[in-house]
Amino acid sequence: MKRLDLDDLPPKTALLLQGLEPGEELLLVQHGAVVGRLTAAGAQARPVEPEVSPEQHAREVFEHFRSSVEDEF
Repeated sequence: MKRLDLDDLPPKTALLLQGLEPGEELLLVQHGAVVGRLTAAGAQARPVEPEVSPEQHAREVFEHFRSSVEDEF
């Protein structure tokens, strides 16, 4: 797969590409002839991990440590 860094493009072109909606097409034209067609894909959402309080995190770390020690002996 080829890669194009938007930072390497002129600002107007980069904004045009960033503004495409998922499924929207962009024609690439040179001297009046269509030389390519891009279809925008939707960004993949990362799964959101639930917020854990520092106290809860400390309890989980301690429990994991205690469990590891018990498994060793």
